[in-house]
Amino acid sequence: MPKVSVIMGVYNCNDYRGLLLSVQSIINQSFKDWELIICNDGSTNGKTSQFLEKVSLLDERIRIIEYRNNRGLAGALNCCLKYANGEFIARQDEGYDQSFPHRLEMQTKFLMKFSEYEFVGSNCEVFDDASTIGVLRCPKIVSKESFLWNSPFAHPTVVFRRTALVNVKGYRQALETKRCEDYDLFMRMYSVGMRGYNLQEILYRYKVTIDSKKKYRSMKDRLCEAVVRYKGFKKMGIILKGAPYVIKPILVGLLPSSIFAKIKRNQLINKNNFHKNT
Repeated sequence: MPKVSVIMGVYNCNDYRGLLLSVQSIINQSFKDWELIICNDGSTNGKTSQFLEKVSLLDERIRIIEYRNNRGLAGALNCCLKYANGEFIARQDEGYDQSFPHRLEMQTKFLMKFSEYEFVGSNCEVFDDASTIGVLRCPKIVSKESFLWNSPFAHPTVVFRRTALVNVKGYRQALETKRCEDYDLFMRMYSVGMRGYNLQEILYRYKVTIDSKKKYRSMKDRLCEAVVRYKGFKKMGIILKGAPYVIKPILVGLLPSSIFAKIKRNQLINKNNFHKNT
């Protein structure tokens, strides 16, 4: 049995090079006791299946799962979990995201040494289509209050104990979690006493899209996040502190796209905390 199961969801992939870079970053890990499970999340283009067939030939530790109807990322990751054999579950995104070579080695060593933590993330180098923008710095010690502004964890950097994910029944598949399944998961884990930690090393290369000409997220998605925030803060027992932050995604969505893009880029250049779902 592998020590680590790396899970990835893919939907309508149109760029084989980006997928290949992400997969290759796992193959190149210094830690070798892994399996990579990739779920084709009901893609409707023919390219995705062809691309996944190619990458499956790169290494015998790669497994492909496919089903017909799109379930969203939460559904794809839950499907991967059913087939995962590892003691630890690591996330990896496709589309040019890359794990640095010592990522899995450092995170598994941490979890084996510190049993009081159920999962561990890291800092990231953040880039867009043009160049590296800056560094996403996540807090080392994370309290319930750390969730008020944004998720304090960068989802694709995280490695979980498998038992922890099983105990909270994995990702919650609901309308409101479509774009923030990670935020919802982390808050549910904290609500039952689980804890996470962020290594301060940069172990992941994280792609973001910053476009001053269009909205990053729809208002529908922002309303859904408000629901996730309300439910999460309530479960964690911080709803009184959290009430003003419930409407934060809605207020951000009212900003002109050009101003939002400028703020988003400046946050990274200044190396302040930042999250992909802002």
